[in-house]
This record gives sequence, structure tokens and C-alpha cells, in this order.
Amino acid sequence: MKKTKIILNLIGLKCPEPIMVIRKTIRKIKKHETILVISDDPSTKRDIPYFCKFMKHQLIEYFIHIKPYRYILKKGIN
Repeated sequence: MKKTKIILNLIGLKCPEPIMVIRKTIRKIKKHETILVISDDPSTKRDIPYFCKFMKHQLIEYFIHIKPYRYILKKGIN
């Protein structure tokens, strides 16, 4: 099964804009597709994991030790 990876460059956007863009984008993709999110907003370290848990998506990987932060999200739990 082929999976599409979308890259969202959210550098320069501040809370709550990154989550709003992620939510809008994830609504448009199919279940199990992935999104790579790139952000420099420190609030994403808290907001993205919470968003994934609350909206039942998977946070596959995250790299938050240096900017820009990178997150790989997968739509849907299973």
C-alpha cells in the first residue's frame, strides 16, 4: 500500500497557527497517510503530542533537540 508523505513547513508560525494548519491538512488526507511537520515554535513540543492524542492520530517520530523541530504524524490510530 502506497502512503503519501506531505511536508508542512510551519517555520515562523506561532501558537495556535501550527495546530490549525496541521488539523486542516490532516482532514484532507486518507487514513494512515503521513505528514512531516517542520516548526520552530517551542509550543509545538507540547501541542502536537496533545493534538495527536486528543484527535486519535499517531505521533510516529519527533526530533525536538534542535530547531527546526520535526514531527512525523500518521492519520488515525489503526
